[in-house]
Amino acid sequence: MRRTDPEGHGPVRYGPPLPGDGLPVLPELTAVLAAAASRTDAQPVGGAPALLEAACGYWTRRGLPTVPDQVAAGPGAPTLLLALTAALASDGGDILVPRPCAAWWAPYARVLGRPAYHVPTPAESGGAPDPYALLETVRRVRAEGGDPRLLVLSVADDPTATVAPPELLHETVEAATDEGLHLVSDETWRDTLHHPHDTVLLSPAEMAPDRVTVVTDLAGSLLPPGWPAAVARFPAAEPGRHLHARVLDILTALGARIAAPVAAAAGYALDEPPPVTERREAAVRLHARVAAAAHAAVVAAGALARPPQAGRHLYADLGPWREPLAGHGIGDAQELEELLTARLGMPAPGGHRFGDDLGALRVRLATGPLLGSTDDERMECLTSPAPLELPHVQRALISLTSVLDDLRDDAQRWEPPR
Repeated sequence: MRRTDPEGHGPVRYGPPLPGDGLPVLPELTAVLAAAASRTDAQPVGGAPALLEAACGYWTRRGLPTVPDQVAAGPGAPTLLLALTAALASDGGDILVPRPCAAWWAPYARVLGRPAYHVPTPAESGGAPDPYALLETVRRVRAEGGDPRLLVLSVADDPTATVAPPELLHETVEAATDEGLHLVSDETWRDTLHHPHDTVLLSPAEMAPDRVTVVTDLAGSLLPPGWPAAVARFPAAEPGRHLHARVLDILTALGARIAAPVAAAAGYALDEPPPVTERREAAVRLHARVAAAAHAAVVAAGALARPPQAGRHLYADLGPWREPLAGHGIGDAQELEELLTARLGMPAPGGHRFGDDLGALRVRLATGPLLGSTDDERMECLTSPAPLELPHVQRALISLTSVLDDLRDDAQRWEPPR
């Protein structure tokens, strides 16, 4: 991860990637990609019919009936979000996002010369802004001459790894639609719930079907991050059809096509055959166990973190150690990122990468690097009935605990006498 200005803390332009699963590529996906590698024809902008049909099936199985005319595909969710933002807000509209939010959301507003207004999230979860804070932000932006049009949110969140409760999400969606906002629901992590039978996840598109566009990056649970592919589902009503057409125009101008071999793999994955679903379920179980162990280490050391509910990460707050860390020259998230990245030997992006306050001592920790350093070690994690007992996983968790304990001990040594 590069810093924009090595001497200071300028705008963050290079955000961290999505947390990968750390696992070798599913052989069946590799076979599909290899079989399509000799294709010389370009995929149509927005996706070929087979890929669109696969995306329709994917959403229909999740309670969102979809037809191909509602779908567009692109080479990764960032490209789709850029096209959506350009279609909805490039002519003077303003964009609202939660604080914190996925690292790739706000930069696309800046590319288009639009500000992204961050709205606080409630204490219990990230991903969706507090409805009262949302209404206040809309009021303030309009009072200053702005024109809020777009709210981006997520129900299963990066970076906080939490899932927004349905009642809170309903209030937020209701507030946004009452104010005339269009919503983009990033559902990249919806299929990575750690406890799917105990966690209720609803899509905003179920609550306000005419006002919500859903975006899913397949790197969340279906494809490796290095094979960029994403799909968007637009509302069925006339404004949704107009938005769909406008997004296709923008994708055409960008030349934003999915590579043919990746499109073949994406269509296969979206159809969810048994090899794909079995791998996904096994990977989710594995990362849920490792995330719970990492969360226990963070909390035992005296730091703060919400229990992770989805994804392959957790969001840790080292604010309780602020004064002693300041004694070591650590006063903001960038400096904390550099310290933990060096000590842990793995990326620990600071909260400022996700639109959080630079002064807040928060970092996102991924679980993928805790699975081992070789493909054999990672696959052993996937197939073991007790992955936390594997030596290489134990070593990784002990290293995490040791680094956190050292920081805690430093904090205790720096505490002033009472």
